[in-house]
Amino acid sequence: HVKSLDEYRALAAAAQSDPDKFWAEQANRLTWFQQWNQVSAVSYHEPVSIQWFAGGKLNASYNCVDRHVEAGHGDVTALIWEGSDPGESRRISYCELYEQVQRAANALKALGVRKGDRVCLYLQMIPELAVAVLACARIGAVHSVEFGAFSADALVTRINDSQCKVIITQDTGVRGTKHDIPMKANADKAAPKTPSVEKILLVRRTGAPVEMQSGRDVWLHDALA
Repeated sequence: HVKSLDEYRALAAAAQSDPDKFWAEQANRLTWFQQWNQVSAVSYHEPVSIQWFAGGKLNASYNCVDRHVEAGHGDVTALIWEGSDPGESRRISYCELYEQVQRAANALKALGVRKGDRVCLYLQMIPELAVAVLACARIGAVHSVEFGAFSADALVTRINDSQCKVIITQDTGVRGTKHDIPMKANADKAAPKTPSVEKILLVRRTGAPVEMQSGRDVWLHDALA
């Protein structure tokens, strides 16, 4: 929102002269469920201790989605997605995103995901990725985003490092006009070596045939229903 160099310099000077006052003003642009007790408590001496907005509580998902709907911007476009195929695109309004995030959050809770649990997001850059990130934030789960072209071995290392409870992935990945990245198959190969994984939630992206393991694998569209 800074429109000139002079305005930027004035903001920088304010931040340097009274950092707590400056960052309190910036933080108040967000919606807080509980106000903080102190803006900052910082010590660079041993033992180093850095705290910001101690005692404050907010929700990233609420701030990204809900407050814009409540402010009357529900019909405004929240996400613009363009696929690998130039003819493939979607626009999602804040109202639509609000509904999708709510449903995805409830689907995760129904699968047993609770606050503090980790969720592996092994997806390409599709709208469901953004929805999954916001859904995790909504219920206090921690999302771990993995590169959509990772091999099964690369997945194993990262899933075990964070002890992910659920993998969200897609049937196959897209490269240009090809639908040949075996993402669900890679998740299947990784699963026996990742004992923390209880469920695999699957996005139907390309329609390619995949194997579904009863009791473990769930189609996202079924979970959202």
